[in-house]
Amino acid sequence: MKNNLSSVLFAMAIIIAAYLLGNAVINRNRPQGTIHVTGLGEQNFTSDLIVWEGNFTRESKDLKAAYADLERDRTAVTNYLTSKGITEDQLVFNAVSTLPQYEQNYTPSGNYAGQTFTGYQLSQTFVIESKEVEKVEKISREITELLNQGITLYSQPPRYYYTQLESLKLEMVAKATEDGRVRAERIAENSNSKLGDLITANMGVFQITGQNSGEDYSWGGAFNTSAKNKTASITMKLSFEVD
Repeated sequence: MKNNLSSVLFAMAIIIAAYLLGNAVINRNRPQGTIHVTGLGEQNFTSDLIVWEGNFTRESKDLKAAYADLERDRTAVTNYLTSKGITEDQLVFNAVSTLPQYEQNYTPSGNYAGQTFTGYQLSQTFVIESKEVEKVEKISREITELLNQGITLYSQPPRYYYTQLESLKLEMVAKATEDGRVRAERIAENSNSKLGDLITANMGVFQITGQNSGEDYSWGGAFNTSAKNKTASITMKLSFEVD
């Protein structure tokens, strides 16, 4: 009888121990409650740096004459821009590009019959980089005045940048994180829970678009350079514990 009682007690002890151990494993592996949210940070700003490019060309069968004409055009462009307030350190001329020109020849029946050399086209590009945004904008609109001097000049639309972009990005990360926390708190309150610690935080795509432009966002991040007034945005993907 004593031996049977001991066996029963031993079996019950094993069953209880197995139950407690199993319950501990289940509790240990039970996933903790979490909330996943995406916070948004936006900031409007005005560009403080402008980059403007233009180029002028000359054509001639005589390469030496073409270079001489181009050099006179360069002097005229320099004098014009400096008279408008552009300083030498803001104005950069790139190397001269030389491109031979050919005319394609065809027989009366339409067969290709080779090409004939017609001369050279020489072109030179200038670049202006300045923090005097409004002044350079005005000059870029008035540059056609050089056409009256017989200069074949092509002007590109200005590009706009912001030199404090890294500081702005840090501010936006803080805004996006706070926005995400507010969203998570509201979700927790609605589910009668309490928001716990931040588990993970991952920065999403950084976008710069023109203000009020309706410009599409890009999966790789838009970077608008055509608008002076821009809107920057960034997302933060956050995960919080829930108690």
